[in-house]
Amino acid sequence: MSSKTEVMNLLESAGFSRSNPYYVVQQGKIASLTLMKDSERLDLLKEIGGTRVYEDRRKESLKIMTETANKRKQIDQVVHYLEERLRELDEEKEELKKYQQLDKQRRSLEYTILDHELNDARNELASMDDNRRKISESMSLADNEVVDVREMIKSFDKEIKVSTKGINDTKAQKEGVEKRRTEALKVVAKIELDLRDIKDRIVNEKRAKDEAARDLQSVRRESEKSKSELAEISKVHQAKLKEEEDISKSIMDREKRLSILYQKQGRATQFANKAARDKWLQKEIEDLKPVLLSNKKQEGLLQEEIQKLKDEINDLTNYIESRKSESSKLEETLAKRHNDYNDLRKQRDVLQEERKSYWKEESEVTAELDRLQEDLIKAQKSLDQATPGDIRRGLNSVSRIIKDHGITGVFGPVLELVDCEEKFFTAVEVTAANSLFHVVVENDDISTKIIQILTREKGGRVTFIPLNRVKVPDLSCPQSPDFVPLLKKLKYRSDHRRAFEQVFGRTVICRDLETATKVARSNGLDCITLDGS
Repeated sequence: MSSKTEVMNLLESAGFSRSNPYYVVQQGKIASLTLMKDSERLDLLKEIGGTRVYEDRRKESLKIMTETANKRKQIDQVVHYLEERLRELDEEKEELKKYQQLDKQRRSLEYTILDHELNDARNELASMDDNRRKISESMSLADNEVVDVREMIKSFDKEIKVSTKGINDTKAQKEGVEKRRTEALKVVAKIELDLRDIKDRIVNEKRAKDEAARDLQSVRRESEKSKSELAEISKVHQAKLKEEEDISKSIMDREKRLSILYQKQGRATQFANKAARDKWLQKEIEDLKPVLLSNKKQEGLLQEEIQKLKDEINDLTNYIESRKSESSKLEETLAKRHNDYNDLRKQRDVLQEERKSYWKEESEVTAELDRLQEDLIKAQKSLDQATPGDIRRGLNSVSRIIKDHGITGVFGPVLELVDCEEKFFTAVEVTAANSLFHVVVENDDISTKIIQILTREKGGRVTFIPLNRVKVPDLSCPQSPDFVPLLKKLKYRSDHRRAFEQVFGRTVICRDLETATKVARSNGLDCITLDGS
């Protein structure tokens, strides 16, 4: 069976070649042949006659010959190199024999040296074992110290919580004491003002009493004067009455005498007629009428004067009685005010004693507050020493950034947001580990802003828990008396629940390790005992 190359060579020898396609005349090719130039026709004839193919094959053959000559030169060079290499290898063979002899000597020497070094190494290894044993003992002591430090940290945490509670209670007591003190000061100020008012009123009442006493004296003097005037008027009245009585008696005597005279003389002898007598009588009556009228008028004036004096006496008596009643009332009020003053003084003394006791209690509370503050600072330092440096520096930087930039929506580390009974401290610490120092924030914008500032200021490393990005898977925890979810034993705010579900949601507290292993295999939960195992 012929190959493809042989067939192609046969066709080319017959004039059928891929490089000479003129054994088939294409449409329009004859017209182009007639219009060709002489040089173009010459090239075409060479191409048709196979001259170009010959030249191409000749060029390829020359190229192959050139390459063959180059390869031969290379082969000559390789042969020359191999000959030189053989000579070198012969020389190296001789050197190798010498080297092997020297190597045996070297090995024997090295063996001797290694034997000595091995003995030295064994001695050093024994000493290193002793050192390792000592280091192991020191490491065990260090582990014990670490355990003690952890216990101290737990006790410090407990003391911090107790101190914080004591501080809060003390602050509440201090606020109550301050409030009571303020109220007491207000009461004292009010009492002092009332006392000042009472003193002013007492002074005014004393002044009024003195004025009333002076008025009473003047009224008494006026009363005495009125009484003396009344006595004089009474004497005058009595004299007038006596004078009137005397006049009446004289009139009666005169009338008697007149009647006697009339009787003696007789009517006929005294008067010529009845008309004369009547005229005389009428004249006497007219003469006596002015006297009678003046007496009646004087009597009316005296009666009016007497009535006026009686009215004045009654008014003065009423005024004196009113002044006496007012004076008695003022004396009663003064006595009452004096008693009130004494009571207020006693109350002021009691309040001063109470204020002194409050001051003493305040000083004691302040001293207790200072002591608790110092304990809190010591516990905080111990906590800082137990916290990794980057995390501690990051938390301090976060607190400073929040304060400097006024950022809100940062709730703080998980450690500060959770509370539980003391027996669960170890379980919480082992479960959360470094998550206790994760900072809970309201959303991821706040955490991004703080992280940018932290990165710019190189303020340490902090992990944030944005509440809007927390996705807690739904885990069904079966009910059993052998274990309880750790989340149910923690105290935290309801709006922080998602963060605590992320950290503690998969963990349950088991009675022992056997129960923990069984629950972990059957329910796929993280199990832990109270001692942290």
